[in-house]
Amino acid sequence: MQVDYILAKKRDGLALSKDEIEFLIKGFVSGEIPDYQMSAFLMATYIKGMNETETFELTKSMVESGKVIDLSSIDGVKVDKHSTGGVGDKTSLVLGPMLAAVGLKVAKMSGRGLGYTGGTLDKLESIPGFNVNLTRDQFVNQVDEIGIAIMGQTKEIDPADRKIYALRDVTATISSIPLIASSVMSKKVAGGADAIVLDVKAGSGAFMKTVDEARALAEALVSIGKRLGKQVVVVISNMDQPLGRTVGNAFEVEEAIDALAGYGSADLMELCYTLGSELMLKTGAAQTTEEAMSKLTDALESGKALDKFRQLIEWQGGDTGVIDNTRTLLPHARFVEDIEVVAEGYIHRISAEEIGVGARYLGAGRKRIGEAIDPGAGIFIAKKVGDYVRPGDTLAEMWSNDAHLLAVVRALVEEAFQIYDIPHEPPPLIYDVIK
Repeated sequence: MQVDYILAKKRDGLALSKDEIEFLIKGFVSGEIPDYQMSAFLMATYIKGMNETETFELTKSMVESGKVIDLSSIDGVKVDKHSTGGVGDKTSLVLGPMLAAVGLKVAKMSGRGLGYTGGTLDKLESIPGFNVNLTRDQFVNQVDEIGIAIMGQTKEIDPADRKIYALRDVTATISSIPLIASSVMSKKVAGGADAIVLDVKAGSGAFMKTVDEARALAEALVSIGKRLGKQVVVVISNMDQPLGRTVGNAFEVEEAIDALAGYGSADLMELCYTLGSELMLKTGAAQTTEEAMSKLTDALESGKALDKFRQLIEWQGGDTGVIDNTRTLLPHARFVEDIEVVAEGYIHRISAEEIGVGARYLGAGRKRIGEAIDPGAGIFIAKKVGDYVRPGDTLAEMWSNDAHLLAVVRALVEEAFQIYDIPHEPPPLIYDVIK
């Protein structure tokens, strides 16, 4: 079997066989197929797409490229959550502890930032000492003991996705339904969870720009999950403006801690409650939406969810002092610049994509494989869509350790805000739920 023949088939829009896909994935993981040929395959797939069977076989081959975590020794329902990528999306940091606090076992494998979207691992690593590189035994034991663990992919677990994920980030091949679906589901299946809730984003700050595209991805994810024997529920949510108030790694950890303490922004908490309640219904942890909402509310108001986050930090080597002292113990950039209102009116739009790109250039994201990020860089969103603003009001704060970057990014962040003199109602956050 020849790699160039496989590439030519996909370039010409032809379907690949199970054997061809397996050959490609095994060769890439072993190092026999180099990055440049895999990059060609990714671009061809991005342009020509894959059918349902190809996408399933790609996912299955990626799972089989490594070992699958066995969680059968753990009592209770093992669950996972994943987002297709958004701007300011710190949901996992809030929802994970909430789910653990209501008795579910949260076994989450996460990724790093992709393009202008943030990654859960990068956010957690802004906590001093936090270790995302757990062994399989450590991961399983921690889920069993405290009900939650969040780790990155190891060389043993889904190595194909780990390598492909890094390439997609720098080859403009991110927003492809088969590539996203195979990446998401291979990680989730390899992570060993019984049930998975997926947050598929739609809008300017998402890889899927329209609800129809998001729905197509959601249906692909559900189809793959069903064929691989997993319970899957998908929530399609709005990513036309950043989620919550912060974009950037340490900023988002700080906002997540505030949310777990009962001070979360309305949109962030609505998404957490929706995702959490749908997963609880799917697993039988609640019989009605009202029961699920009540249990999740108690987890927050009783302090149990915040305690779970504290345990998560402690067990993974992090400094638990950040819970009570975020300003001192979390990294913050040295330079800050405000974006102020020029003309009064109502905010009609905050482009999540422009905010995400701006935060990336301030240092919060990567432009090359393996590039270090600045955990203290980012953007604070002071006003949201629908808010009335006057001249001199602060729309956003930009933070960076490079003062020159503030000037470079300023225009981009200013353009993200569209203000008109007509009142504007914020669009709905939740578009659909696909079970």
